[in-house]
Amino acid sequence: MPISPELLEILRCPKCKAEVKIDDEETKITCQNPECRLVYPVRDEIPVMLVDEATVGE
Repeated sequence: MPISPELLEILRCPKCKAEVKIDDEETKITCQNPECRLVYPVRDEIPVMLVDEATVGE
């Protein structure tokens, strides 16, 4: 079951509070703030929105 669009609409980056966007494969969620750009994993269709679990995006 994919992540619902309603959930994605309310999710925000826990570090900077910016909007986030999910990739096409629904395996990661990326912060849209160009100064932050943290990438959060999606495990078992659940977004793991923890700064400690995030990686730095491109």
